[in-house]
Amino acid sequence: MLFNKSILVSSLILALASAATTSAAATPKPAAVTGQTGTIIDDKNFCIFLPPKAGGGIAENEDKAVAFCTVPLSGAPKAGILPTGFIQSAHLVKTSNYIQVTGRIDRSKYSLSKNDGGGQYDMKAPVGAKCAGYNYFVELVEPDIQVYCIRCCKNKADCPVNKSTYGCQKVLGGSYA
Repeated sequence: MLFNKSILVSSLILALASAATTSAAATPKPAAVTGQTGTIIDDKNFCIFLPPKAGGGIAENEDKAVAFCTVPLSGAPKAGILPTGFIQSAHLVKTSNYIQVTGRIDRSKYSLSKNDGGGQYDMKAPVGAKCAGYNYFVELVEPDIQVYCIRCCKNKADCPVNKSTYGCQKVLGGSYA
């Protein structure tokens, strides 16, 4: 009888473990955001690069940042969706050589630090990053003053990447209202 109880208990444990494994496997995990292509269509349909995880530092994630868009955009495969309320304003400027969006963010919507002075993303970092339809791009995100700017350019000269500490207003101009 002891032998039969052992088999019964072992079978029960095996069945429970199997059910738990099947249950865990049946619950899909959200796909990691891995998109390295951003795009700007207009002031409502665009992407910016951010740290891959909420709360990450802008400069500390220079090599790891990924694209997040206002809505799903075909030009930005595997990009994430920006949290609701993160973009507070967006102002578009388009010329024959570049397209840019500048504006304000609510850093709390992505858990960015009020002490984060920000940093720059461009064609060199994050590795493999690009702006669909353009050869160059430059983006600055400044959580401390809650502004962002991104410009996608045909010509290198229109996307100054050597001014990362100057801030959005001095690098790209634009409106931050």
